[in-house]
Formats: sequence, C-alpha cells, structure tokens
Amino acid sequence: MATLLHLDSSLWPAGSASVSRTVTAAFRKARQDQHPDGTVRYRDLDADPVPHLGAPATAAALADPALHTPDQAAAFAPRRALIEELESADAVLIGAPMINFSIPSTLKAWLDQVTVPGRNLAVEESTVKDVPVYVVACRGGSYAPGTPREDFEYVLNYLRSLLGDGLGMDVDFIVPELTLAHSTPAMAELIPLAEASLARAHEEAAAKGKAAAARAAGETRALTDLGAGDVAVCTDGVCAR
Repeated sequence: MATLLHLDSSLWPAGSASVSRTVTAAFRKARQDQHPDGTVRYRDLDADPVPHLGAPATAAALADPALHTPDQAAAFAPRRALIEELESADAVLIGAPMINFSIPSTLKAWLDQVTVPGRNLAVEESTVKDVPVYVVACRGGSYAPGTPREDFEYVLNYLRSLLGDGLGMDVDFIVPELTLAHSTPAMAELIPLAEASLARAHEEAAAKGKAAAARAAGETRALTDLGAGDVAVCTDGVCAR
C-alpha cells in the first residue's frame, strides 16, 4: 500500500490562513480522492517539533549500534524512527514557507535528523533515491529570477541541493508568491498577481496530487501482480521482474 509522508511547518496553525497548509491540503486531498487505498502519515512540525540534532545522535548514526553508549542509544532511537518513517514513504509532501529568507527552523531540525552520511547522503545508493518529494514553498514576496530580491532566494536553492543533489530524491516545487499582498498596504497593487499565483498553486497541487496517486496506484498494481518469488524493480511507476 502506497504511503505519503506529509509534513507541514508553517508557524500559523491548522485552520488559519496559512497558504502552505491550504496548498499541501489540496495536494493531499487530490491524491486521496484518486487513491483512497493509500495511507498518509502526517507530521505538524510546528505543533509537534522534532528535537534539534545533538552530538550523541550524530555520533550514533555513524557508529556500529553494538558500540553505542547509553546516551547515544537513547538519542538515536527517535532519530532512527524519523529516518525509517521517511524511508518507508513512497512520496513526501512538505510545506516549506519562507521565514527570514530561509525555511522554518522546525523543518531544518527534521531535515538534520533524517539526513545521514553513508545512508542517504554522500552515497551512491541513497535509501530514498528517486522518491518523489513535492515542496510547497510559499513566500510573502517574490524572489524569482529578474526580481529585485532574487539574490535572497535561499529556500528553493537549499532544498533542491539537499533533497535532490544530496539525498537523490525527485524534487518538485509548487511556489505560491506574494502571499503578504493582502495584508501589506505597500503591496496592494500586487494583489491581482498574488491571487493569480495562489490559484495557480492550487491548480498545480491538484494536478500533481492526482499524478502522484496514479504513480502510486501503478506501482501497487505492478507489485501485486508479481509472484511470491519474484523481485520487482520499479522506476517512474513501472515495475519489472
């Protein structure tokens, strides 16, 4: 059964006007409508943050478990659970609103916990290689190429480098822009652009959620068709024996 790992990191709570939460919810709904048998594991990193990475958990990830000290074993147990939760997902959905030109610290903490050199980073066969990850990267202004603040774009560049180049995941972005236009008088003339960007983001979320469901359903059907003694190799939703 295909599993979606859904992470939200907006500091604005569920039920608020959080743009990233509404767009990730649209993606998730589209996927579930098309693939109701799929499962979803959800983490609200703002309401229930994971701890920042410390020395014991860092050292434990690089050491033989049989040689762990009590402190390392205790620190690594919750980290291992987060890593294995990521590795068990067939797709990942992340709400990553820009805060002070970067990602929320709660999301950074999660990324630090699940990134392990030799397991999924700096290794040819990452344990999450080619897993699709959909990132809703909303921002109050615009940092697109050609805009006055394009040099302040640290969200897309960072996540593309870590998730894609580092972990080997298949990264896809949805980018709602100008989300502060309605609440910032100086941005009033940008409200039409903001509304168009949000509408486009919801359309992309629905379309990509449906595509993710089709991919997940295709992999599930192909795996079901395999015999007990067969080994499946799956690429882009197509599995071969």
